[in-house]
Amino acid sequence: MSQHRIELTLAGQKFAFATTPEHEASLRAAAAIVDEQLEAALSAGNRSIERAAIMTAIKLAGDLQAAKMNLSNTENPGASLDQISTLQSKVDQIEASVDSALKMLSLPGAPRPIVP
Repeated sequence: MSQHRIELTLAGQKFAFATTPEHEASLRAAAAIVDEQLEAALSAGNRSIERAAIMTAIKLAGDLQAAKMNLSNTENPGASLDQISTLQSKVDQIEASVDSALKMLSLPGAPRPIVP
């Protein structure tokens, strides 16, 4: 698997990510979800990107828990396990993206306020 770098924008800031061609679409989709949630957290009054990122991570973790609960209540547990595995993989990718963003944003002088 050859890796290449792609550039994604999260909360108005550009980030470079290493990915494989097979995972690029999934990473872009995950980043779009994270960006949407970050923007919502920032527009709700969070002034720092770090706080918005933490709020986003908690929101997405809650969404994952709700999805797992919904899947565990279905009549076909075999399919549920496959779906949960797929969702877990997507959440792992989102968490890795958020972790990477937080590392990039946790530079000396952080937290930096977002100025509208």
